[in-house]
Amino acid sequence: MEAEVDKLELMFQKADSDLDYIQYRLEYEIKTNHPDSPSKKNPITLVKELSAIKSRYQTLYARFKPVAVEQKETKSRICATLNKTMTMIQELQKQTDLELSPLTEEEKTMTEQLKSHMPDL
Repeated sequence: MEAEVDKLELMFQKADSDLDYIQYRLEYEIKTNHPDSPSKKNPITLVKELSAIKSRYQTLYARFKPVAVEQKETKSRICATLNKTMTMIQELQKQTDLELSPLTEEEKTMTEQLKSHMPDL
């Protein structure tokens, strides 16, 4: 999960950089190719709309950031709790000389899926 969050964060940063570049290119193209020609839609208006889109994007990113941090913290707490639980079960098994039956195929599959999503286990 942490890798996915980092990947999303990098995607947001790249998108922000791309928007800056697009805005720069649009302004340059408008100034060089269409200094005085009227068109169906005013190029300056288009650039302003791009700025508004960038602003909305930055707002979205600001909302996303705390969620990403909370996801990382929650994942860490879940892993810690699960590790403690597994340790307690192993200790109880040792104290009671109880041996559990082997895992079923479904349990093995679930264990592997859990480990793939939480490598800290």
